Amino acid sequence: MLELIDLPGLVEGTGLLAELASDAGSESPVATQEFWSISGIFTLGMLILLQAVLGFDNLLYISIESKRVPAEKQSMVRRWGIGLAIAFRIALLFVVVNLIERLQTPFFETGDSDLIAMSVNGHSLIVLGGGAFILWTAVKEIYHMLASDDLSGSPGKSAGTSVKKAVTLIVIMNLVFSFDSILSAMALTSNFWIMAVAIIISGLLMMWAADFVAEFLRKNRMYEVLGLFVLFIVGVMLVSEGGHLAELQLGGHHVTPMAKSTFYFVLAVLILVDVVQSQYQKKLLAQRERLQADSASADS
Repeated sequence: MLELIDLPGLVEGTGLLAELASDAGSESPVATQEFWSISGIFTLGMLILLQAVLGFDNLLYISIESKRVPAEKQSMVRRWGIGLAIAFRIALLFVVVNLIERLQTPFFETGDSDLIAMSVNGHSLIVLGGGAFILWTAVKEIYHMLASDDLSGSPGKSAGTSVKKAVTLIVIMNLVFSFDSILSAMALTSNFWIMAVAIIISGLLMMWAADFVAEFLRKNRMYEVLGLFVLFIVGVMLVSEGGHLAELQLGGHHVTPMAKSTFYFVLAVLILVDVVQSQYQKKLLAQRERLQADSASADS
């Protein structure tokens, strides 16, 4: 689901299994494994699986952003956005592999202060900026739902987003979501081509799934609210993660990242509440219709 999810146990276990596979079919360690070795193929499968599972928030954003353009162009926007994002992800992978130390090196520090202190690096700045943008997007769309009297169109459609702007935003946010997944991939292998092929395959899977997610939200408008609040929580998680990476302190208190268990718990509660409320509302509407029918029969 989330590309920023840290999976230390899973990564460690995957690395161990990859080492065992490497010992069985290749003399190369995981760090220098060959693409067509048993360990290389195993690692490729794990990377594809991880990126596919953790890409739900990305699909959600793509579906919401693409709904800003005319209906006949939405599918094209999703395909172009994801297609370009695949190419830029590979470019980002190349940059991160070669400049990982510079991205982790602070370039701005405020020093010790009782009010605010931080040590910002490239990684934290990307995560903070992406989280802030997602928060702004979610709040804006929720406000539009409450303020607009005409709900026949898609969220935010009245703003008239161009195809170019929608594609650009999809590509940018795709890169933000993918940044930490690349770092997680580097924990499994240093083979550039294994990581690049995993990005391409997972991107094609995302391109295939994007239309299904968008169509589901179109047919079930009630879940748009749930989707926007999930996006809001993703933004909160990214901002807290970025603050933690920047060693941000507010009033002497360190900003800690939202625990992934907390995120999943909140997500499960949101879905459960939405499902229960939807079922209860259907029962109330059915009861109201029965009462109106009984009242009409009694009057006649």
